[in-house]
Amino acid sequence: MEEMPADTPRFASSLGIGPDWSQAAKACLDGLTLVPGANLGIVYVTDALADQFSSIVTLLRGVTGVRDWVGTVGLGVCAGSVELFDQPAVSVLLGRFDGGSFTALPPLTDATVPLSNLEPWLRDHAPLLGLVHGDPRHARLPDLLTDLAGRTGCFLVGGLTASRGEQALAAGPLVSGEGVGGVLFDADVPVVTGLTQGSTVLGGIHTITRAEKHVVMEIDGRPALEVFKQDIGPELAGDLRRVGGLVFAGLPIQGFDRGDYLMRNLTAIDLERGWIAIGENLNNGQPILFCRRDRDAALADLERMLEQVKRRLSGPVQAGIYISCVARGRNLFGTDGVELGLIRQHLGDFPLTGYFAGGEISNAQLYGYTGVLTLFL
Repeated sequence: MEEMPADTPRFASSLGIGPDWSQAAKACLDGLTLVPGANLGIVYVTDALADQFSSIVTLLRGVTGVRDWVGTVGLGVCAGSVELFDQPAVSVLLGRFDGGSFTALPPLTDATVPLSNLEPWLRDHAPLLGLVHGDPRHARLPDLLTDLAGRTGCFLVGGLTASRGEQALAAGPLVSGEGVGGVLFDADVPVVTGLTQGSTVLGGIHTITRAEKHVVMEIDGRPALEVFKQDIGPELAGDLRRVGGLVFAGLPIQGFDRGDYLMRNLTAIDLERGWIAIGENLNNGQPILFCRRDRDAALADLERMLEQVKRRLSGPVQAGIYISCVARGRNLFGTDGVELGLIRQHLGDFPLTGYFAGGEISNAQLYGYTGVLTLFL
């Protein structure tokens, strides 16, 4: 790659809206500074444009000259300090990376065969981070993420497509509607990532002592519903109709020292037998907790994450990607731009893109109700 002056910007971001895909994409391009030597683009579009995602990527590729694009569709998109929902919108981050420091990951529907094409790059580089996007309809999605992380050694971050229409993701020169795809970066690309939860833990961590598939029958040797009611308190326990969308099961991730857990929906309560069902298959001996989705807790944890990330920075932030759950944003905080405002407040102003996902990925785990921040230094 041609040598650039040290002060030449390496990243630029832009957000465009319009009545249709072409005008939204053109507005985005009109506001986008074309980074000299740019060789990677990240693009997110609202689901109003899902059926034209391929056309948008083709236009971006043609105008910018950047071949490799990664991205997907969300119920909302963001850039800088702006969030947009329910209208045609395109958000783009353009970047220049040293030659060979990244490789596009074509859409994978099988964990082994397509990766063989990347073996020369994987052999010559030390992969550090993978930015990936996935199709939430894919039955083997969690296994794909685990296998991908294991075979590449990458710390995987990203999110799932969130669309009321077509599903689409871009990965390098390709656009697909299924599987997992994105980009892998080697260790020479300085990055920092952070994960923020959006809930308050109720009670403590328990152990599942009897379960079958997604049904929890006993916790700590007691009826599961009895433990659940104890943790959520008498007010909610007295009216279980209120717990839907408010209280969730949390599955602690073994080996994590920060207390991370995967939030899963409660799908049913059997009052007669004292059983509860959640949106995940479970095993005897597995830890479980209950948590309440809470605006104040989400704000506090976001600030905690941002301060922790700030302490880990080895230089100024050059660009960022923020992927937030569709249940966050205005749905949790009551107004637009709260999360982006806190990011700017703690870390400064820099090119940023992102979207509101149907599930978030951090360390190859599939989360819900969280925010995942990735920073390039």
